[in-house]
Amino acid sequence: MALVEISGVNKHFGDFHALKDINLSIEQGEVVVVIGPSGSGKSTLCRTINRLETFESGSITIDGKPLPEEGKALAKLRADVGMVFQSFNLFAHKTILENVTLGPVKVRKQGKAEAEKRAMELLTRVGVEQQAAKYPAQLSGGQQQRVAIARSLAMDPKVMLFDEPTSALDPEMINEVLDVMTGLAKTGMTMVVVTHEMGFARKAADRVIFMADGELVEQATPEEFFTNPQSARAKDFLSKILSN
Repeated sequence: MALVEISGVNKHFGDFHALKDINLSIEQGEVVVVIGPSGSGKSTLCRTINRLETFESGSITIDGKPLPEEGKALAKLRADVGMVFQSFNLFAHKTILENVTLGPVKVRKQGKAEAEKRAMELLTRVGVEQQAAKYPAQLSGGQQQRVAIARSLAMDPKVMLFDEPTSALDPEMINEVLDVMTGLAKTGMTMVVVTHEMGFARKAADRVIFMADGELVEQATPEEFFTNPQSARAKDFLSKILSN
């Protein structure tokens, strides 16, 4: 059974049909990269997987369980689904170490010492262990985003969602975040990544999903998609971005 199962999902913002009958299965350990033009529904799709966006029809299950509507069950689900946004959303008044230990201590009820030990392992893994005692404002954007990834990993999520995690970063910081994500992909973490970084899609994805106008137009391995796109929409999109 797929880890994430999306069946017939529709989403409107007023009259705008943002997601049109989306069907998608994501296997355990699979890295799925979602690409497409702006406004195609990529981020909306990503945000429905942990119910940051509601949807009108269809169903989403994670590990065989339907998405809860609200309350404690939804909070529990969100603990199992890590999310990394464009903006880092770190707590400004807490140190880097405190940012990473907060969830495990409060939600997972881990002991402080155990949470701190695990946090330092994760900060080392993303290359910012030297910054543990600092506050977010003292770090570069790339470092803050790597902390945000460590913070999500500290919850031991079943799946990680990345919503354009490098789009707010300066160009020289993008690769340091993508390198961490590529490393994560190699460990077998199930990942759904919305990104404009085609190099990452080619290198790290098991499958590329191409969306346009709220529809899932095409899906293929990176090799197949980038060398031989099937739809006119995908060909047009690739011709624009790959010629730059």
